[in-house]
Amino acid sequence: MRSRRIALAVVTAVALTGAVGCGAVDKALDCVKTADAIATSVDRLSQAVGTASDDPTQLTEALNDIDKELGNLKDTTDNADLSKAVDDLSKGVENVRTSVENGDATPDIKPVTDAATELGKVCTS
Repeated sequence: MRSRRIALAVVTAVALTGAVGCGAVDKALDCVKTADAIATSVDRLSQAVGTASDDPTQLTEALNDIDKELGNLKDTTDNADLSKAVDDLSKGVENVRTSVENGDATPDIKPVTDAATELGKVCTS
């Protein structure tokens, strides 16, 4: 629901300004779609941490999904704020991955969720 509101806000802002070209609209929508995919992956990561004792592979799969979406987003942006948000999220994901690989079944994912929130803000501003 939140991601739909974000997407709608971006589309509305672009439509109202009329000053943005089609390429910028496509880029903004790609950013929102990717941010939505990342938000979904972060939600899965949060759920995986909660159930890690039942299925620890879910942590790795959620981290892999976030990495994939971050790679897609990083390859398509030249925005400095967005690049920083992607880098911050990548660092958070790597820290969680390292914790999991070192046997921590309940790693601290707050840096990941904070960075994902910031990425969502960048995509909608």
